[in-house]
Amino acid sequence: MKENLDRSLLLYAVTDRHWLGGRTLHDVVRESLEGGVTFLQLREKNLDDENFYREAVELQALAREYRVPFIVNDNVDIALRMNADGVHVGQSDMEAGNVRSLIGKDKILGVSAQTVEQALLAQERGADYLGVGAVFPTGSKDDADDVSYETLKAICEAVSIPVVAIGGITVDNTPQLAGSGICGIAVISAIYAQKNIFEATSRLKKVTQDMLAAK
Repeated sequence: MKENLDRSLLLYAVTDRHWLGGRTLHDVVRESLEGGVTFLQLREKNLDDENFYREAVELQALAREYRVPFIVNDNVDIALRMNADGVHVGQSDMEAGNVRSLIGKDKILGVSAQTVEQALLAQERGADYLGVGAVFPTGSKDDADDVSYETLKAICEAVSIPVVAIGGITVDNTPQLAGSGICGIAVISAIYAQKNIFEATSRLKKVTQDMLAAK
């Protein structure tokens, strides 16, 4: 799954059950995969471990149907138990070097970063990619600090691993990220809060491809 990771990170979807509106997470994720999601992260902050595990196994099977990497947010134990493709940790979660030692060299390790210093340290300690943000104001994460375009670009220039932008990204503001050096975008509500998830995903993927081509 690490091969061509930069291309896999083009349209990175992070799940959020807040937007389900009576639908199942499985159904909305399938719709997003049909629409063109290229990378999937399961993010659950309020489920107990057993329900988290069952949900993760179900979604990984779905992701494999579409040959899309599937990673777990923060919960290294569950990622290992279910043999996920990898794990993503934030600055306040387990330290990247410790995570790498637990998951081994073959799993994908993503790390959140807001500064060049954090980015370089994450790379040094084994991160395969960085999630940098919030690049725009967001309501999805209470602890998201703003990251300017200049900082985003500086991080991309400082590291040799792929960088995805995250935070407040929509189909309308995606073009503003052109030339920053990112390889893709990570979104939650831009996909899962939309009434027609397939259509929203397809449009967002096209806009992202155009943005990357404009650099």
